[in-house]
Order: sequence, then C-alpha cells, then structure tokens
Amino acid sequence: MKPNIHPAYRPVVFHDTTVDQYFKVGSTIKTERTIEFEGETLPYVTLDVSSASHVYYTGKQKEFTKEGSAARFNQRFGRFLKK
Repeated sequence: MKPNIHPAYRPVVFHDTTVDQYFKVGSTIKTERTIEFEGETLPYVTLDVSSASHVYYTGKQKEFTKEGSAARFNQRFGRFLKK
C-alpha cells in the first residue's frame, strides 16, 4: 500500500438512538466525538436507523393479506360486479 493516501481504519462505536443499541465496528468515518465503551475510549457516531431498528431487518413491516391480488380486488370491489 502507498503510505499517506488511505484513511485511518479503526474501531468505531455506532449508536442506534431508535432502539438504544450500540455497535462496535471497524470504520473510516471521521468524527470528533468519543465514548467510553467496553473499557476503551472510541470514536462515536449516532444513527437514526440500523439493522436493529429498520423494519426490513426486524420483520415488523406491515403484513399484507396472504390471499392474492385477485381475492383482494373481489373483496373490495366485488359488490359492484354482482348484479
């Protein structure tokens, strides 16, 4: 590797404020904030969404009916078709 061209890679603590969960991950992100985590003083970054709080990863997204689009259509508009 060429010297002095790569960003500093170090452990960083990410805090998902939505679910109050902390992650210690290697990163090159720049931050001036620090936090005491597991006996070490590490750089600190807050997040609004992470895998701990995003509905795609948690499985808490809105569930649609399991029937199918034709059954949903008939349920909503079938009364207009029956004459």
